[in-house]
Amino acid sequence: MNLIAVIRRLSLKEILSLIVLLVQYPLYIFPTLRATKQTLNICNIEYKDSHHLHGKGNAFRHALWNVLLALYTFRIHKNVQKSIKWAERITDLHEELAPNNSLEKAMDLHNNAVGRAFFGGLKNHTLNEIVVEVKQRAECGIVIRTILDIEQYKKDLVYLAEEN
Repeated sequence: MNLIAVIRRLSLKEILSLIVLLVQYPLYIFPTLRATKQTLNICNIEYKDSHHLHGKGNAFRHALWNVLLALYTFRIHKNVQKSIKWAERITDLHEELAPNNSLEKAMDLHNNAVGRAFFGGLKNHTLNEIVVEVKQRAECGIVIRTILDIEQYKKDLVYLAEEN
């Protein structure tokens, strides 16, 4: 996906919020853009358009994006906690500004957190190894129906339903 197309889809509020955050952390601009673009490209290959729905591809996208955000900022300062915090700030901002219902938002926030938890064990792996591992975990994800279901699967990726 073209980065310009992604930016064009953002609202003015999203753009301003992102600018404020990136001005505070200018060294993270390119790693964040790289992680975002790479995540979308990989998801398009692995799951086609279904990663925009609420199935395994969506769980994969959220987890992979968090792993890559943390990984690419980790390469700058070599601090796991700072990297995880950055990934959390970016993805929480995205969820705050995204138009999702409460179950979808809770699922996305959960999968983001699970992806950040994966990061520690994947930080020394190659991109291909990371993709394989996160995809395997997405394929073993759990179907949920309510927000309460999410709380039962703290270490697993979750999704609403598998799309055809």
